[in-house]
Amino acid sequence: MEKVVKILLADDDLEDRYIMQDAFSAINLAHVPFLVEDGEKVLEYLAQMHSDEGILPSLVVLDLNMPRLSGTQTLRELKNIEHYKDIPVIIFSSSLNVIEMHECRQLGALSYMVKPFTYEEYLLSAQHFYDFCLSKHSFPEFNSLINNFK
Repeated sequence: MEKVVKILLADDDLEDRYIMQDAFSAINLAHVPFLVEDGEKVLEYLAQMHSDEGILPSLVVLDLNMPRLSGTQTLRELKNIEHYKDIPVIIFSSSLNVIEMHECRQLGALSYMVKPFTYEEYLLSAQHFYDFCLSKHSFPEFNSLINNFK
């Protein structure tokens, strides 16, 4: 039986959400991402899935700077809720903030990635997120970024 992969992606920038959805569609995975605009919507979605006994996402991808609940705040909430603490979380930011990166690592983020600059990089990111969900292998970008800034 094939594994069901769902990726919950939160980003307050409508254009970034559109590009990511388009990237998943371009690689024939339009059904994989569920996109929301902030951290509060992440928690609402997960609560709904849990109460409906639905399938929780294989991966949560959080923009760092969002209104209402930032990526860091949302990560902290997720890791403090028993039902969600084991869902892998990737911080997907438009900038490389070393202080935030270290804080996210301490809070339990799997990775901190800088958002792509080109559409081709978005395609690769979408495929990489999906492949991670299938294999559950480590995310090398995080470790290499951390090692560069120790």
